[in-house]
Amino acid sequence: MRRLDWRLFVGVAIVGVVCLLWLVVAGVLLWAVLDPADWHTVLEALGGKGGLLLFLWAGSLVPTAAALRHLIEHYVRAPAKLAEEARLLLETDAQRLPTPCGSAENRRLAEAIGQLVTQREALRAEMDQRVRAATRQTELEKNRLAALMSELTKSVVVCNLDGRILLYNNRARLQFRRLSRLPKPAGGSELMGLGRSIYTVLDRKLVNHALENVQRRLHRGADAPSAQFVTATRSGKLLRVQMSPVRDAESDGQGARTTDTMTGFVLLIENITEDMQAHAEKNRILTNLTEDSRSALASARAAAEVLELPDIPGQLHEQLLAVIREEVQGLSQRLEEAQPTAGRALRSRWPLEEMLGDDLIEAAVRRLESELELAVDVERGDRDVWLKVESFTLLQAVLHLAGRLRQHCQVSALTLRVGMQSGQGVLDLIWMPCDGANDKARLGWDDEPIQVGSETLSLTVRDVLERHGGECWIEQEIDDARHRCLFRLLLPLAAAQEELPAATFMRHESRPEYYDFDLFRTTERTLSLDDSPLTELAYTVFDTETTGLNPAEGDEIIQIGAVRIVNGKVLSQEFFDQLVDPKRMIPPASIPIHGITPDMVKGQPTIQTVLPAFHGFCEDTVLVAHNAAFDMRCLQLKEKLTGVRFDHPVLDTLLLSALVHENQDSHRLEAIAERFGLTIIGRHTAIGDAMVTAEILVKLIPLLAEKGIHTLGQARAATQKTYYARVNY
Repeated sequence: MRRLDWRLFVGVAIVGVVCLLWLVVAGVLLWAVLDPADWHTVLEALGGKGGLLLFLWAGSLVPTAAALRHLIEHYVRAPAKLAEEARLLLETDAQRLPTPCGSAENRRLAEAIGQLVTQREALRAEMDQRVRAATRQTELEKNRLAALMSELTKSVVVCNLDGRILLYNNRARLQFRRLSRLPKPAGGSELMGLGRSIYTVLDRKLVNHALENVQRRLHRGADAPSAQFVTATRSGKLLRVQMSPVRDAESDGQGARTTDTMTGFVLLIENITEDMQAHAEKNRILTNLTEDSRSALASARAAAEVLELPDIPGQLHEQLLAVIREEVQGLSQRLEEAQPTAGRALRSRWPLEEMLGDDLIEAAVRRLESELELAVDVERGDRDVWLKVESFTLLQAVLHLAGRLRQHCQVSALTLRVGMQSGQGVLDLIWMPCDGANDKARLGWDDEPIQVGSETLSLTVRDVLERHGGECWIEQEIDDARHRCLFRLLLPLAAAQEELPAATFMRHESRPEYYDFDLFRTTERTLSLDDSPLTELAYTVFDTETTGLNPAEGDEIIQIGAVRIVNGKVLSQEFFDQLVDPKRMIPPASIPIHGITPDMVKGQPTIQTVLPAFHGFCEDTVLVAHNAAFDMRCLQLKEKLTGVRFDHPVLDTLLLSALVHENQDSHRLEAIAERFGLTIIGRHTAIGDAMVTAEILVKLIPLLAEKGIHTLGQARAATQKTYYARVNY
């Protein structure tokens, strides 16, 4: 669609006005120099011919317009178009030569620019050859490391301090797919991806708590600090997670490391749902064996005791022996039945981490003061003791006990103490009692669900202690002038030197297939998306294929394809590609365009299933499409049916291209791709068009910056002023 140039209308109007002014001035001069009789003769000669003069004036504007159009095309639009193409060649890697057009001078300039482009490409080729030669060994090492990472038996995820994923291996991708509640077309794509938040899977409080533990150990000088925890996902899976820091070491200039700054963390994630189920099955088997065997052994024992009596009648003797034989055979049968199941049960245990008592006290004080607003004192005990605890749930239990004391006993101040007693660790929660406080504190404290603020856990204090193999009770402590009560928690001890020096560890570094270390620079966004730079946003670039071009009149989506852009990179491995059963006929005339036949969509998910999955894939991103008005209309018409709402910010590469290259004749997807030197693979397939649209957006962002468009809000406002923004569906 070629739009008319406003400069042509302005030029013709100026020429017309000048001609009219000239006629007016000529008339005034004739009136001034002629006497009245001559002036009257002139008027009589022109009488009735004013319309003819106006017609001649208007007719003269036609050749004027043609001449102006020729001049504008050759001396205005041609240089402007050449300037856009030259800027495109300067800012991108496009290798196409500028098209000579316009005046002879402009054509010679285009040829000169083409020669410069040819020389530049020759220099680039030479430089690329040198770089490839210099990095060949590095690439070999990368491939070896990538192979190692792909063979790891655990899921590896690396995040920055904001929790944004910047590295993961293939096992993590597959594991997160299994954790997803979405259907197979996009299962896991809404959970695992570069730039996505790990908090969509893991509890933010648990991760932050583990981070605090790691940072304390790091500041204390530990060479290999780590923490571990277990969490349940929203889909009901149980994960065991081990966290280690990613450190940015600062040296003293002589190669010696002076300080460590934590820039992110590594998570080793293991799905232990089946392990815990097997452990529960093992406990069930042991319980059943114990209960069933108790009655059998009691019967056999009673029969044996009677057999020891003298003068037992023969018939009774045989009956008692039969009882013993029956009970022993029953016990043997139960053992044989339980043996296969018991053999399959895995011995999985809830993992405990080694923690310095001083660290546990410090974490408890901070949470008691911030969440319960209690005055907390620390009593000097054996704070160098090492405990083996699951610190998150243990601190939740401590907060529950303290909250109960504040609520029922009006306690406003507590004292914490850690130490050892009879080969076990001891954590004391001490308070000064009021009248009856001890009795109130005893009432059901160990069997109540743990409650911290408005959050109620399914665990009780007894559950937490059983998990640690510990105990808890209330006792009184009386010395010279004080009468105090305390909760005493017995906890398992750990070896005092669990954290080994770094030299004892084998460092097997590995590099996965999916990574972007530039995301270490990402920080939590405090500005609105409209104020966010285009270079820092995450995008979902998508395309739809439909049964026709009138979605409001019943045409349906038959395919959705999408790919993500994070940190200025197209993540071609993180894509969404799904056929959709439209539940209606696909017009034969449209099949040659998109290549999707009725047999291909038969049995595929319907839009009620696919659109929520696609919505999850797009979470926390800006939507991008080419001619987005059409694609967004297709999605919005299905929002009520599917229960999802696409309220994402939207960018249109068609409008962005018209903004950047306003002098180009075409802004079709093929034309833009050709300008940027991109190849379209799979044209008129949703995923193929989405891929090339994503590459185009990456090329357009630096060109927008040259026009002073740096933020999302600026881009949206500027595109709404373009000529093509008027198109609606």
